[in-house]
Amino acid sequence: MSAANSFVTDVINLKAYNFSEADKIMVMYSREKGLIKAIAKGVKKPKSKLGARMDLLVANTLMLNKGKNLDIISQADAKNTFSKTRKDMDKIFYSLYVTEVVHNFGVEEDPYSKEIYDLLYKTLEMISKSENKVEVMLNVLKFQLKIMSLSGFSVELETCLGCGRKILEEEMFFSQHAGGVFCNCCNIVASVKLNHKIRDFLVTLAREDFDEKSEYERKANEKVCAVCFNLLKSYINSRSSKRFKSSDILQEVC
Repeated sequence: MSAANSFVTDVINLKAYNFSEADKIMVMYSREKGLIKAIAKGVKKPKSKLGARMDLLVANTLMLNKGKNLDIISQADAKNTFSKTRKDMDKIFYSLYVTEVVHNFGVEEDPYSKEIYDLLYKTLEMISKSENKVEVMLNVLKFQLKIMSLSGFSVELETCLGCGRKILEEEMFFSQHAGGVFCNCCNIVASVKLNHKIRDFLVTLAREDFDEKSEYERKANEKVCAVCFNLLKSYINSRSSKRFKSSDILQEVC
């Protein structure tokens, strides 16, 4: 196989499908190419050289050979297995959720592949390192807000979508269909009342890096995080053309 027919890329495993008795089709998000699919030949055999590197929630550097229909994974070097995640069910569920978001919104040859890959990698890393469920959820909230911005579906939380007025410390309503807030005067049907403190919390999270920790985060509890997570999850679901299989499980988790 010539060098022209092979390439190397960093990926995160999102999904896997059985292809034959010994092979799997891997769906991955690549830092260089966005959403990609490739065949992992012989991966289901006990002595496969790919083995656990093809598990979900693993970041690899891959060498792939060009195939007629699907590329073939010839080599995989694990960058991060997010090992602490695998010992905690909350971390597993939320990690699977963020990978499903990337799978549902990701596209091949994505022009924002570097930013989305780095966001997903950082989110999985921070979830793995989290000390408790609140920390896990805070990292997921930052991911939700940032992935929507990268996908072109930023949430408007400060200015009324009806009249254009900046909403301060007053009652407001969030509409998942409109993708933002309305003041009391412009409120539309099928919107959820949103306290300005919750709004300020979300705005702060949207602006922060993962390594930053505001006063809002230090005061956050599981109930507040769950309210915010479900609000953003509903909005993300409404913008996706694909159904979220993890949503039912997460409804029980949070």
